[in-house]
Amino acid sequence: MAEEQPDPLIHQPVRLKIMSALKALPDREMLEFVRLKALIGATEGNLGAHIGSLEAAGYIEVAKDFHNNRPRTRAKLTRAGR
Repeated sequence: MAEEQPDPLIHQPVRLKIMSALKALPDREMLEFVRLKALIGATEGNLGAHIGSLEAAGYIEVAKDFHNNRPRTRAKLTRAGR
């Protein structure tokens, strides 16, 4: 039986930090982009690109809305991401 290898998409350092931060949330909870950026220590552009890759792979779900008349982006793990 072949040993299963970690998914290289997730195991890039910034993406692994994103996945870890989202995994720490209760199921169905979402983390705001600004808070995630502070936790990860990445730039907005870098974080946005990594979030886009994880979303395209189906590991995270991103929601964009307005809160107190300000744009807000939040993310959470999908079932596949968990």
